[in-house]
Amino acid sequence: MQIQDLPYPDPGVPDTRSGPRFLWWLWRNQLGGQLKSLAWGVLHFVSVSALPFCVGLAVQAVIDRSGTRLALTGGLMLLCGTGIAVGDTFLHRTAVTNWITAAARVQQLLARKAAALGSALTRRVAAGEVVAVSTGDVEKIGWFVEAVSRFTAAALTVLIVCVGLVVYQPALGVIVAVGLPVVALAVLPLLPRATRRADEQRAKAGRATELASDTVAGLRVLRGIGGEELFLERYRRASQEVRHAAVRSARMWSLISAVQVLLPGLLLIAVVWHGTHLARQGRITVGELVTVYSAVMILNYPLRHFEEIAMAYSFSRPSAKRAARVLSMERATATAGTRRAGLPDGDLYDPTTGLLAPAGRLTAVVCGDPDAAGRLAERLGGHATEPGRSVLLGGVPLDELPLDLARTAVLVQDKDPVLLSGTLRELLDVPASGAVRAADALRAAQCEDVLDTLAQGSLDTADPMDARITERGRSLSGGQRQRLALARSLITDPEVLVLDEPTSAVDSHTEARIADGLRRLRSDRTTVVLTSSPLLLDRADRVALVHEDQVVAVGVHRELVDSEPRYRAVVTRETDEELAAAEEDVLLEALQELEEIEESA
Repeated sequence: MQIQDLPYPDPGVPDTRSGPRFLWWLWRNQLGGQLKSLAWGVLHFVSVSALPFCVGLAVQAVIDRSGTRLALTGGLMLLCGTGIAVGDTFLHRTAVTNWITAAARVQQLLARKAAALGSALTRRVAAGEVVAVSTGDVEKIGWFVEAVSRFTAAALTVLIVCVGLVVYQPALGVIVAVGLPVVALAVLPLLPRATRRADEQRAKAGRATELASDTVAGLRVLRGIGGEELFLERYRRASQEVRHAAVRSARMWSLISAVQVLLPGLLLIAVVWHGTHLARQGRITVGELVTVYSAVMILNYPLRHFEEIAMAYSFSRPSAKRAARVLSMERATATAGTRRAGLPDGDLYDPTTGLLAPAGRLTAVVCGDPDAAGRLAERLGGHATEPGRSVLLGGVPLDELPLDLARTAVLVQDKDPVLLSGTLRELLDVPASGAVRAADALRAAQCEDVLDTLAQGSLDTADPMDARITERGRSLSGGQRQRLALARSLITDPEVLVLDEPTSAVDSHTEARIADGLRRLRSDRTTVVLTSSPLLLDRADRVALVHEDQVVAVGVHRELVDSEPRYRAVVTRETDEELAAAEEDVLLEALQELEEIEESA
């Protein structure tokens, strides 16, 4: 896979049993690129490590006054230089390719998982962790996957040089062969502590990111209650904790780097001291001493990759663990589906609560518990919480439909819908049936003042459709964002539209017009509105009261207000005392009627 070939047609099915298994799976899936990187790395490192032998041969040729050997050594040095240049160029090329392709594969997997989980993702994982995984963690994972081949090339080079030195000059080669493994493995006792500190830094950074995300998302509310300084101080403390953790982590890595400099230096001193004695005794030539000395000096270069792979693994392991955790999440129901027929039509039925939404009708649902309403909306969108409890559309379980077909059939608008940045035209450019025009949807959602606001705030165009909307629509009020989201949902024109509190942030006059527009535009479609607004309830064809996850009453709004105290308590916001008094009045009336019947009998 080359960079120009991205994205992957299919990123594959990852091994998410653990972070290391996920890293191993990534490495195996780009084996061709890893072997190329290994080959170019061996060429580069061996060419670099061969230079000391050429230098030693050249020095000895000068001492022996041999022009032939000096010319031959010059040719060998030219060959090594060519190997260094070619190997380094293509090693860098393949390493960057491996890094980017590994990161791209992880990003595709995360995007696919986010699309499959939908709104359930942020209910299971904190938003800050999702941001950390999809940005910084992806780079660290790609770094380790790419560094493995370079480390392997460096390790093979060290082995080749050690064997070559033992064969070339056994007296000094044995010292190098014994000392180099000690130098390479000396940092292993320090790695667990460095890893723990790196993990601590990552955890604190993730919490700080989550706090920043929450603060920015709620900035308008914080300004309204004067809480900016409070949250700013919280973020400041979290930021300082990240800084202190980063300093502690950097100290450990500085110690590891110091060890990697000190021990090779001591080995070099030992080689020079012993080699000098051997040269004075005539047991080795000056050229051999220069060769061994230069080889030990040059070996510092591949040895640095031992430190790099340790750092890469320490940083990527927690990142891979977080990525594997996100990628291992599954919907409660299958996403592939078993049915391949067309879109089902008919009534929408939830077996958990017993809710029935007749086809082509506007059904309103009243829940005393807002969390229960959210769970109901999620189930109606095809996210069943228990196997075998899937919502039925026309008698067909939604979890038997392919995910794309299920989402075409049923669209759920959350209580807090997200507006993506871009122009209004781009916002409304969503997959749709084509039966509803953008102008009709905007009119039904009462977005006239929103269009005026966008046109007035735009310096580039007078057409509100080309006006830009800031990230998450923060330049708009809550009611304006809510109405734009409703217009976007109406444009899609799904078979079933589920709206969770679509008018909670608008005034009563606008809400009444939205209710009329919604009923008019969705006259032949199935619509379910979860609300406690009397204005919406009064315009519904059918109203269901859900109490303790069960439908306990069905009717029209005015009848339920008169006959069902629990419904009246939710819709009119009666207190517990008022509800108890109302129930007592109903009981007294029933007793009086019973007494009158007995007297007449």
